[in-house]
Amino acid sequence: MKEIVPIQQKVVARNDDLAARLAGLFADRRIYVFNLLSSPGSGKTSLLERLLPRLSAQLRCGVIEGDVQTENDARRIARVGAPVRQIITCGACHLDAQMILDHIDGLPLDNLDVIFIENVGNLVCPSSYWLGEDSRLVILSTTEGDDKPAKYPAVFRKADLLVINKIDLLPHTDFDPDQAVRYARGLNPDLVVFPVSCRTGDGLDVLAAWIVDKVLKKKDSSS
Repeated sequence: MKEIVPIQQKVVARNDDLAARLAGLFADRRIYVFNLLSSPGSGKTSLLERLLPRLSAQLRCGVIEGDVQTENDARRIARVGAPVRQIITCGACHLDAQMILDHIDGLPLDNLDVIFIENVGNLVCPSSYWLGEDSRLVILSTTEGDDKPAKYPAVFRKADLLVINKIDLLPHTDFDPDQAVRYARGLNPDLVVFPVSCRTGDGLDVLAAWIVDKVLKKKDSSS
């Protein structure tokens, strides 16, 4: 009897093959890659706007922006001086490795230390698609429920870093950051957590220092 392989498995397997090519390309150039995931409006672009100036003294940064429509976020990133490529998915709820391969040449790869891939705002679909990244950074904002990790376990289980954003709004919400971390670390005990506010700047210097350390360690191990 012929084994029937679900279409989704074939799609993910094909994506993983392409992502492995990307990972090899990034490794050859000693570029560290972060895949940023979150719900719409959690603050992915705002986080990059605040982090990039803090990183620029030590790291050469590039950005790939993924959105269903518009180049609004790419324009915001360009204004802080980072090279950026926009991917418009025209309805697709996630980026995939083929999209990255099709657009990566638009970045000056030989002059970059780190690339931030801002995925489409979605906590479901993007979690299944490796993009060749070294680390997955998930953003959870205090204007969302603190039970998001329990409701969307896959994305938190596969993450390396959780950024709890908009902590300046904690006095005005019922969000319990300790509960959110308990849910997340129940799925992923090794998850690194940083509470930040893109509005006030709280926590951003510590997060930037962690990113610099990760990037430089990869470069040192590849030399």
